[in-house]
Amino acid sequence: MEDEFEFYMQYSDTVKVSKLTRSDLKNLIQTGESSFLEFKHSVASPEKIAREMAAFANTKGGTILIGVEDNGEILGVEGYHEEEFWLNQAASEECIPEIPIEIELLNVGERDVLIVKVPEAIEKPIYVKGKQTRQVYIRLKDESVVASDEYIEVLKQNSSDEGVTFEYGEKEQQLFRFLNEYGDITVKRFSLLISVTTYRAAKILVNLVSAGVLDLFEKDGVTHYTFSHKTS
Repeated sequence: MEDEFEFYMQYSDTVKVSKLTRSDLKNLIQTGESSFLEFKHSVASPEKIAREMAAFANTKGGTILIGVEDNGEILGVEGYHEEEFWLNQAASEECIPEIPIEIELLNVGERDVLIVKVPEAIEKPIYVKGKQTRQVYIRLKDESVVASDEYIEVLKQNSSDEGVTFEYGEKEQQLFRFLNEYGDITVKRFSLLISVTTYRAAKILVNLVSAGVLDLFEKDGVTHYTFSHKTS
């Protein structure tokens, strides 16, 4: 029993009173769920909320509002201590490496809304523990989705201290001509275009993303590549 109490206490007393007003909260909610904002009625479990945290950390960071319905209705939570415990457990034990979240409390009548601030990770990717394998989640518009293998490789390369260079050879020339005409391409289509394996095609595309030449986006569960806005 004493061990259980100590386990609980290490995840308590981490909540700070928010400087936001109720008006500020309503204004924030009116912007709707997005790549930076998620609404949650409550914390269903550490495992599930960890996916949202990791997705934000692997993208650009974000905020999770606990006690807000999907439609933006503010219901609040009756007692925040259990939510606080699960949030901290999710960030420190379900996410690898752990995420240094900040939890703020805003009183709304007889209930409270928890404002969970998730910073963008410096070292990516952040993994989430699974029953069999660890998974990587990213934020795509208003959803947290499993990242593709290519996306994970990009996260790793972007977090590496080693510089990324690329060769502008025949394969790259074919790719650029295709993108100029059609706008985007998938690994499978690129592998057919240059007659190489999908593994080799993916390595070329990932390297170009890491070099800042290409951007990637997910569509219907498939990763697409297009020219980077930085270079256009």
